[in-house]
Amino acid sequence: MKLSNFNFELPKELLAEYPAEHRDESRLMVVHRDSGKIEHKMFKDLVDYFDEDDVLVLNNTKVFPARLFGNKEKTGARIEVFLLRELNQEQRLWDVLVDPARKIRIGNKLYFGDDESLVAEVIDNTTSRGRTLRFLYDGSYTDFRRKLRELGETPLPKYIKREVTPEDEERYQTIYAKHEGAVAAPTAGLHFSKHLLKRLEIKGINFAEVTLHVGLGTFNPVEVEDLSKHKMDSEELVIDEKATEIVNTAKANKRKVCAVGTTVMRSLESAVSSEHTLNTFEGWTNKFIFPPYEFSIANCMVTNFHLPKSTLLMMISAFMGHDLMKKAYKQAILEGYRFYSYGDAMLIL
Repeated sequence: MKLSNFNFELPKELLAEYPAEHRDESRLMVVHRDSGKIEHKMFKDLVDYFDEDDVLVLNNTKVFPARLFGNKEKTGARIEVFLLRELNQEQRLWDVLVDPARKIRIGNKLYFGDDESLVAEVIDNTTSRGRTLRFLYDGSYTDFRRKLRELGETPLPKYIKREVTPEDEERYQTIYAKHEGAVAAPTAGLHFSKHLLKRLEIKGINFAEVTLHVGLGTFNPVEVEDLSKHKMDSEELVIDEKATEIVNTAKANKRKVCAVGTTVMRSLESAVSSEHTLNTFEGWTNKFIFPPYEFSIANCMVTNFHLPKSTLLMMISAFMGHDLMKKAYKQAILEGYRFYSYGDAMLIL
């Protein structure tokens, strides 16, 4: 499989700028891998495809407001700072991306907020746009994190050209988000409403939770034709004993184990035992799944519609088969399904 196998024409108007009015009223394409049958439903119809003791695996990471705007000392130039990961809590060191990068050099200071109460000093260059910043702030670590949240903005993907609205703060977050650390939402989970989760629970469906803090690496373009040469960024992952127990019991009883999103699928496949059961895990994963690939844990998945040439599309192709994926995406475009983070969903059975 080469990069060019994952290219297709995506009409611009199908890139969703806003979420559906109600979370569970996005559209849902249901694809049956055994027969190749494709159905068109609403997301709230998901409940019809699961039975008692089936398991949905959710990623409970929480997006933090990672996009800040500051001013460069002396010139006052407006600089966007995107917080990627905290390197050292005590020294308040962070890996960030800056834009425009050409203006930002080691030793520069950036000022944030109307009162300039938060200052950052550039102490290293990491990549062409990457920098290491040391934040200077009078106050405790808790106050510092509160300040970052107060000044930060919901990190909507770059393709959304509009201004961030207060609604985004709620809608670019799953309703079961718990552990802060992601700079992008696990978007398949955005379709679940409280009401839908309750209906699934009443039907006897179990939930297992993992935590994968989604990084921007998920969206890094693949720039090599030979996929085996692409390197994924590492992301922090935690799978606890409770989750492994729920998943392994369902597997042993031949129930459905449904990965809600590509982040969950990557998490599960990063922690497979030699017996093809799920292990606990605490650490970092840079798992890259592309065809051909044998999946060990989940036997169905919920996912959004992904962009051409993306690593997410490659995983979907590996899971559902390349020809069926192409057929489903062709139908999605013809039927006007909405693509990407705020778009519609697909259930692959």
